[in-house]
Amino acid sequence: MSELINNREYRQKVLKELIMELHEGKSVDEVKERFAKLIEGVTASEISEMEQNLIMEGMPVEEVQRLCDVHAEVFKGSIEDIHKPMEAIDMPGHPVHTLKLENKRIKELIEKEIKPLLADLENSGDKSRLPELAEMLERLWQIDKHYSRKENLLFPYLEKYGITAPPKVMWGVDDEIRNGIKELKGLLEQDGVSVESLVSTAKETINKTSEMIFKEENILIPMALDTLTEDEWLNIARESGEIGYTLISPPPEWVPERTGVAKDMQKTPEALPKGNIKFETGILTQQELEYMLSTLPVDITFIDKDDTVKFFSNNADRIFARTKAVIGRTVQNCHPPASVQVVNKLLEDFKAGKKDSEDFWIKMGDLYVYIRYFAIRNDKGEYLGTMEVTQNIKPIQEIQGEKRLMS
Repeated sequence: MSELINNREYRQKVLKELIMELHEGKSVDEVKERFAKLIEGVTASEISEMEQNLIMEGMPVEEVQRLCDVHAEVFKGSIEDIHKPMEAIDMPGHPVHTLKLENKRIKELIEKEIKPLLADLENSGDKSRLPELAEMLERLWQIDKHYSRKENLLFPYLEKYGITAPPKVMWGVDDEIRNGIKELKGLLEQDGVSVESLVSTAKETINKTSEMIFKEENILIPMALDTLTEDEWLNIARESGEIGYTLISPPPEWVPERTGVAKDMQKTPEALPKGNIKFETGILTQQELEYMLSTLPVDITFIDKDDTVKFFSNNADRIFARTKAVIGRTVQNCHPPASVQVVNKLLEDFKAGKKDSEDFWIKMGDLYVYIRYFAIRNDKGEYLGTMEVTQNIKPIQEIQGEKRLMS
């Protein structure tokens, strides 16, 4: 029997059966008792594979998401510690160290502050303490940054390696937690809200939050450590500051013993395929960039630091006509003599740093044209040129109410 249990394929089959039995209505205790010995030593990667297979076989992501809390409870006592003995992940600044430190702070907020307050509210019904709960929820809402880093920095790498099911399931639960906190904050703003409904919603939300901490540290992080390269962790660490952190100060810069150029995100222009252009935030082909700019619902024109027209977007319905003959001309020569003085004054202010933008709006028949000028500067503050952005804002002004469904 032990040989059978150790067989990975058989165990995968059993894990799927376990989830399906839960799906069909069996209680957690029933399933726990039946499978406790059978699933001893199951790894986080097998759970991930199970979820992936269930989704690929047609089970809706939402269904796996609903079962996620249940199977996490079943596996709590049996997921083995599969962390690699890496010193790097224990170093401040490593994304894993940061995630775990944030989880520790979130746990402390829940266990030491929110839960005791909820117990007191439940027992006393004392609404005078609701402002304390509101303040705690404001701090808990910082969890949005923790989840955003996970979803926008870590998940893309996992998906690159074909690991798609756990991120989808986890993202759905993250949103449930976010919505729960928002709902609580909304309830606190209502007059006459019952303490019972507040406590009930709060308990559900913090339980999901605690379960998510368990899933991150026992399923997601071990799986990511098995998958990502040091360069990829380094990229995550470098970009984390743009999103921010939860209940902690920005961590120190993590410098691995072997600091190399990241293979994917730090490619040199020479290493890019022909026709690609590298930006700080991604890579586009020339065709993608050109058609992207032409599809924007605004007209763009750019002149360089010497006042020479270098580019305009070729939109099908431009407000002000442009021809290719304008490229290479000075902007002063593109305006009637009466308005050159205004153009020069605007550019002088931009170059001197007196202004960063200037707006105009005019009516042209059925159009209400919004014309905006922006000084373009590099990270040293040096003037690179001026961008003109023009848009018909009449349709925007006519918008009323809300639209939440696709046409």
